[in-house]
Amino acid sequence: MIKKSNTIIDTNFNFPNQKSVYKGKVREVYNINDDLLVMIATDRLSAFDVVMPKGIPYKGQILNQIATKFMEQTEDIVPNWLLAAPDPNVAVGHLCEPFKVEMVIRGYMSGHAAREYKLGKRMLCGITMPEGMKENDKFPSPIITPATKAEMGDHDEDISREDILSKGIVSEADYLILEEYTRKLFERGTEIAASRDLILVDTKYEFGKTKAGTIVLIDEIHTPDSSRYFYAEGYQERQDKGEVQKQLSKEFVRQWLISNNFQGLEGQTVPEMSDEYINSVSERYIELYEKIMGAPFEKANVIDIQNRIETNVNTYLQ
Repeated sequence: MIKKSNTIIDTNFNFPNQKSVYKGKVREVYNINDDLLVMIATDRLSAFDVVMPKGIPYKGQILNQIATKFMEQTEDIVPNWLLAAPDPNVAVGHLCEPFKVEMVIRGYMSGHAAREYKLGKRMLCGITMPEGMKENDKFPSPIITPATKAEMGDHDEDISREDILSKGIVSEADYLILEEYTRKLFERGTEIAASRDLILVDTKYEFGKTKAGTIVLIDEIHTPDSSRYFYAEGYQERQDKGEVQKQLSKEFVRQWLISNNFQGLEGQTVPEMSDEYINSVSERYIELYEKIMGAPFEKANVIDIQNRIETNVNTYLQ
C-alpha cells in the first residue's frame, strides 16, 4: 500500500524566471518569463467541481502521460501548446491565452446529458436531443455542448453557441475554428479508442491562443478525467437489455460519492475516503491508463516527488 505522503497534492516551486502560478482543480501552472508554461499534474481528485481532501497515488502521472501522448498523436490535425514532458507529472509548452469556454462534445447520451434528459429536458446548450432516446444511446451525430470555464471550486455551466457569441466570450471566427478542431479531435480519438476496443463516449477540449495568434489545443486530451469511455465489446447487448454500460472514466468515483450522499451541493459533506478506497481508485486509474494506452503503466519513483519534479524541470529550463 502506498503512503499518502507519496502523492503530490500541492506545489510551491520557484523556478528560474518564474512570473506567476495558477492553481486549477488538478493542475498547477507556472508562468516562466511570459513565454513558457510549466504544467504540473497533481494527484488531486476533483468530482462535481469539488476537490477531494486526499490525493490518488500516480493519478497525476497517468493524466499527464495520457495527455502528452494524445497531443503527439493528434498534432498532425490540430496544433497544440506542448513542447516537452521533462517529468512524468510535467508538461512544458507555449504560454497561451486560454479561451473561457470548454468545448464539450458528446457522441452518446451519457452522464450530464442523460441526467438532463431524465429531467425531461430536450435542449442542451441550444442543441435539441431527439425524443425516444435512452441513457447511453448513440446520438445520430456528435453534439457540441460548451461549458463556461469555472474558477476553482465553482461549477462549470452549460452555455449555447449563441450565448458565447452574443456575450463576446469568443469571436465568431475563432469559435468556428474551435468547433472544427473539436470535431476533428473527437473523430481521431474515436478511431484510436476503437483500436483499443473502446468507445469514446464524450470528452472536453480546451484551447488557447499563442502570442503569434495561433489557436492551439491546451490542457489535457482524452484522459479519464476529461473523457468517458465504454468497452465496445457487449455495448449493444447491454443497451438492448437496459443494462449499465461497462465504462472507463471517473464516473465510478462520482457514483461512489452519490451513493454516499454527495453531489457537491450546498450543505453536503465530502464522505471520508479510507486508504483502502484511495488505493482502489489508484488501481482503477492504472487500469484505465493501460486500456486507453494499450501499454503497461510504469510507475515513477514517488519517494520524493516534489524534489524529483523540481530537479527535472530545472534541468529542462537550463
